[in-house]
Amino acid sequence: MPVELRAGIVENKRLGASYARMVLDAPPIASIARPGQFVTVRVSDSWDPLLRRPFSIHRVDPDDPGRLEILYAIRGRGTALLAEAAPGAELSVIGPMGRGFRIDEQAAHHLLVAGGIGVAPLLFLAQELAPGREVALLLGGKTEADLLAADEMRSLGVRVELSTESGETGTKGMVTDLLEQRLSAGPTDGLAIYACGPVPMLREVSALALEAGAACQVSLEARMACGLGACYGCVAPVRSEDPAGGYERVCADGPVFDASAIRWEEMWPI
Repeated sequence: MPVELRAGIVENKRLGASYARMVLDAPPIASIARPGQFVTVRVSDSWDPLLRRPFSIHRVDPDDPGRLEILYAIRGRGTALLAEAAPGAELSVIGPMGRGFRIDEQAAHHLLVAGGIGVAPLLFLAQELAPGREVALLLGGKTEADLLAADEMRSLGVRVELSTESGETGTKGMVTDLLEQRLSAGPTDGLAIYACGPVPMLREVSALALEAGAACQVSLEARMACGLGACYGCVAPVRSEDPAGGYERVCADGPVFDASAIRWEEMWPI
């Protein structure tokens, strides 16, 4: 059950020009959070901006389980304000929210696929997966600056492969090119895929996983108003018994879905 609290900012560190990582002291949330869940944050003490901003839980500090981290892109006024918040200040935070990843206990190989800031929920997942399991990360971005959390992943024992569209780091191309190479090399028996990133990437990941017969879960990004499932402002088209299909709320029914459940032809980038 989500809780609302005033969380103290322990650290708020810029990661280049476009990204930042914030550490929050929020024991009631961190103690019950699961990989793939998120928090919503009021980025200022005023009503401007009006709406909270949703952020994946990036990591729970193993040395201080009361602390959690969010990794965010500085894209608009709300996240610009958040990037200016100083350690020692407090923010109103609600969480943990949504349905997270389901770890496939039958899988022999666990493959994380991230596009840019899509790596945000996958580090927390890797924290839980890595002990005693074979885990790899395919991480892609437009440039080297978009490749986040690779060192943290390696410290957990995760094998990391990188790609950039610019070709400056790793393989030149899209992260889905890395995935296609991995799946074509085989085997895919016992492989579980967990992905997060922009919709076009997830659409391709889903298609490749389906073709290979690999289980695949995706974490969807969406613009949210309430974040609690009441407003139905963040629905995603899903397959259902109704031939016309149905819709589910990304905030409450997700953000993690089985890739095969999404009607990708009707999904639009946010």
